[in-house]
Amino acid sequence: MPTSRRGGRRRPQQSNSSRTPQVDVHVADGVRLQKVLAQAGLGSRRTCEELISQARVEVDGQIVTELGVRVDPASSVVHVDGMRVQLDPSKITVAVNKPVDMISAMSDPEGRPTVAELVKDRPERLFHIGRLDADSEGLLLLSNDGELGNRLAHPSYEIPKTYLVTVEGGEVYPRVLKQLTTGVELEDGPAAMDKARVVDAVPGRTLVEVVLHEGRNRIVRRMFDAVGFPVTRLVRTRIGPIALGDLKVGRTRVLGRTELGTLMKAVDL
Repeated sequence: MPTSRRGGRRRPQQSNSSRTPQVDVHVADGVRLQKVLAQAGLGSRRTCEELISQARVEVDGQIVTELGVRVDPASSVVHVDGMRVQLDPSKITVAVNKPVDMISAMSDPEGRPTVAELVKDRPERLFHIGRLDADSEGLLLLSNDGELGNRLAHPSYEIPKTYLVTVEGGEVYPRVLKQLTTGVELEDGPAAMDKARVVDAVPGRTLVEVVLHEGRNRIVRRMFDAVGFPVTRLVRTRIGPIALGDLKVGRTRVLGRTELGTLMKAVDL
């Protein structure tokens, strides 16, 4: 039986082959790992036992294969097949399809409609991760997971965001797309898109899909203005691995276990 972490760490053991220290992740008064995994939606207790036996479960950076291991759901970090598992059922992340003319805030002193209205029936106290301009629409994430929110908002993680942008001003030639991805000079410094491609075009109007990880205010609109193509509509369709999909305007959905796991992995959680 593993030794309690609360009673002190056992001395690191080294395998003869790798000589890698083995860390004791067992918590004597914790919950059995297979039960924690089952409660997190990984399958039946039996299925979760098989995941452990197959060395597919990692706790606090340590592969666990013993079925007797207990963990603390509040503090243990668990990955299955390299993907983080959210063990705290009170933490949720919600995808929102923000309508035009709605503020990306949970309250507004001027009384304007906010995204808080879309989740007013939820018991959790949510906050918005990032923003969309009032005249833009599409995917916005709300959460009560502070660590996840902070990492998604931090520029060092460079989470890409995808937009469908309708512009006026004639045909958007390849040289314009190259200019956007090479970089344009704005009043607050240069900016470049990661990708840009024409999706559709009719006389006088072009639909362009762009990807960038910049988070400056109205960055997409300002970049298109800089190359002579004013934006008439902007829809965010993806944040990292999370896609807007067929979520209707003004509706919400809670991210599922796999979606949440991929999102946490994107920010090294």
